[in-house]
Amino acid sequence: MSDPKTPGTLFLVPTPIGNLSDMTFRAVDTLKAVSLVACEDTRTSGVLLNHYGIETPRTSLHAHNEHGKVPRIVEKMILGDDVALISDAGTPGISDPGYLLTRAALDAHLRVEALPGATALIPALAASGLPTDKFVFEGFLPPKKGRQTRIKLLVEEDRTVVFYESPHRLGKLLTQLASFAGDDRQAVVAREISKKFEEYARGSLEELIEWATAQTRIRGECVVLLASRKASERINP
Repeated sequence: MSDPKTPGTLFLVPTPIGNLSDMTFRAVDTLKAVSLVACEDTRTSGVLLNHYGIETPRTSLHAHNEHGKVPRIVEKMILGDDVALISDAGTPGISDPGYLLTRAALDAHLRVEALPGATALIPALAASGLPTDKFVFEGFLPPKKGRQTRIKLLVEEDRTVVFYESPHRLGKLLTQLASFAGDDRQAVVAREISKKFEEYARGSLEELIEWATAQTRIRGECVVLLASRKASERINP
């Protein structure tokens, strides 16, 4: 009787959020070594994988098919295959698909290894000029139900609050934050991080609303950082 294979590992591999050079050596080596790369979008990921000469077989894994595909991918790992999960940009599972596969792998007693790497959250926070010793990451707010209730709670935080927001909802978010936190609350909008037109807009919510209104077109997902009331008073006494 042949010895059973050692179960495989799930590797969560961050990919660049802008500049392709942000890819780490370890990430490239991992994607070349595994048996399968599960991609949020195989076409988007194909640009990156081809750039680095990664010829590993690929399969799509996104919000619309993950319930059906996760069991099959877990079965491959149980039989000994290593699998890497990547999203279109950034770290899998952080406002991107990844939780269901990670949870299923852990429930099957498989090893899950997360590589450090690109994410919009940390660079935006580090360069914001707002306090970084304590912060809370909210990600994307719900577009409708419960949105204002959530904002009302978050503006009372004593930590820096970090949001992700799409460009076409940016003005709405800034206006809603101002309605609960006040026009003079300090905040930062970071956009196009690690890309050619990277930009940070800093100031009061009133100033940022004026800035957003003046833009002819805002590209890419935005990171919005809201100072706590006390920190805002220190920044703009």
